[in-house]
Amino acid sequence: MNRLIFISILAAMVLGVAVGALVNQTQTPEMAAEIAGYLKIISDIFLRMIKMIIAPLVLTTLSVGIAHLGGGSLGRIGFRTMAWFLTASIISLGLGLIMVNLLQPGLGFDPSMAQVAAGAALPETNFSLKEFMTHVFPVSIADAMARNEILQIVVFSLFLGVALQALGSRTSRVTELLEQSAQVMLKVTGYVMAAAPAAVFAALAVVVSVQGLSVIADYGRLVGSFFIALGVLWGLLILAGFIVLGPKVFRLLAMVREPGLLAFSTASSEAAYPKLLEQLEKFGVPNRVVSFVLPLGYSFNLDGSMMYCTFATLFIAQAMGIEISVSQQILMLLLLMVTSKGIAGVPRASLVVISATLPAFGLPTEAIALVLAVDAFMDMGRTATNVIGNSIACAVIAKWEGVLDGRAKDPEPHLL
Repeated sequence: MNRLIFISILAAMVLGVAVGALVNQTQTPEMAAEIAGYLKIISDIFLRMIKMIIAPLVLTTLSVGIAHLGGGSLGRIGFRTMAWFLTASIISLGLGLIMVNLLQPGLGFDPSMAQVAAGAALPETNFSLKEFMTHVFPVSIADAMARNEILQIVVFSLFLGVALQALGSRTSRVTELLEQSAQVMLKVTGYVMAAAPAAVFAALAVVVSVQGLSVIADYGRLVGSFFIALGVLWGLLILAGFIVLGPKVFRLLAMVREPGLLAFSTASSEAAYPKLLEQLEKFGVPNRVVSFVLPLGYSFNLDGSMMYCTFATLFIAQAMGIEISVSQQILMLLLLMVTSKGIAGVPRASLVVISATLPAFGLPTEAIALVLAVDAFMDMGRTATNVIGNSIACAVIAKWEGVLDGRAKDPEPHLL
């Protein structure tokens, strides 16, 4: 069944590109945009359904996972998880700096090409460290769930899970109810994921219909350089996974290929979350570990997005002929270490972080238009990388805890 879905998603990707290219080549720009608007309804509906299930899924699985952890285990897993995330963040951001300096995709770039993206929409938000720190904590869980604020839901779930753990048998019925709710949500997830191939087809057809394949050729050096950098990052992530997991890391990659493809084609980490949760459990990561690590990873371990922040910022500086010193680049890395956390809740959120970073280094915010034309394509690559990075992180933490493939050691009922 999983193989069939994988093949369906792959076929939908090819068909989406083909149909989009056909529309772009045979229709006027106005008609192509109108057709793309109708196609976008399909992907919008799918993403809305995904958002519909993400909040209750994170709340139930994370709370139950923490409730089943012992007090010592919670602190140990939390420390190991954040240590891995911090290390991955430094490597991802640092690699972005190194690769953009080596490849220098912005040299000789024509800044006037930014006009291609003149009509592109940039998410608007008041992004600052102060805003981020206060935004982490929800005013109410109902408000956080209504707005799908994943990081706020994670914070509430941490408190709820710790409280359930502390009260033990006195709240066993509440824990059991949450477990049953998680089972229901996973069943609903199965129904929603059946529409994934159609959404993948529509998402790619929309992008290619409006922008065409030529935009990739025009920005070929930037897109090519970024995907080379992503390839290096994948190599480092797989190497790190191999050091801890051994050859099992390749079986892990094979098992998460479906959610990875889904993330790539829809450019949405949220779209891949439910299937990724399922596949990691099938790989042998206990529910109590994956339900704790994966939601945190969606806020704190976005390897592809973090690398893109440094890569795109320096690309813009190169394209505009503005030199950023080594000391300023190190400062940029430290700044993005903080500001890149918790960006998953905003569509195309990396652009928001980059826009907030540019003025700090003497670059105009409007210069973000230099990457907008092909951001949708690069977003696919960085989103798939986020999925791979979080998959390896979950498996590594389970291995360190000595529970990978050890289902008999796992006391709680499995959700799948």
